[in-house]
Amino acid sequence: MANDPSGNDPRRIWQSQPSGISAATLEKMMRRRAEELHAKTLRERLGTLAGPLSTGVISALGIALDHNPAQRVAFAIAVAWSVAGVYVLNRGIWRVTLPGDGATATGLEFCRKEIERQIHFHNRFLLWCFAPIVLAMGALVVPLLKNDFGRGGALSKMSPFLSLFALWVILIFVFRNRGWRALQREVDELNDIEKETRT
Repeated sequence: MANDPSGNDPRRIWQSQPSGISAATLEKMMRRRAEELHAKTLRERLGTLAGPLSTGVISALGIALDHNPAQRVAFAIAVAWSVAGVYVLNRGIWRVTLPGDGATATGLEFCRKEIERQIHFHNRFLLWCFAPIVLAMGALVVPLLKNDFGRGGALSKMSPFLSLFALWVILIFVFRNRGWRALQREVDELNDIEKETRT
């Protein structure tokens, strides 16, 4: 079969296959990647609702524990800031639709836009989602520690809670850093694919 003159030798057929990615395969890959990126963007946007909920719970707990007017103002600012953050982070996201049966360039363009949206979200997350929660926590914890500072009981009672909060803050920064690196890899991969499609 190695000397098959008819040209039906499977080895020859396999070796004669083009080595590059076909345009149809690349288009399917880009469409699938675009759908994955779009779903990830929507999940992250829905996750922003946890910010106002957390801020609201912390604020309600703080108001129930202490009736200090300055503390109430801090809680009100934190809740308003957090609700405004949901608007800022989600502005225009629901109008986005996946590309139709367009060319590969459309899929690449859509992927780039989704990555830009994720970078936009990533850059504004700390200011519009994380910071209001920290403000609400500060408004809750600082007055309690101030009131019981001389007695020494508040810090020991709150140490498990404060330890968990500190761990949460550290994990937020670790995951944000990891997410930033993943976004940079995505941008680099898209740039490489665009170079390959141009040549």
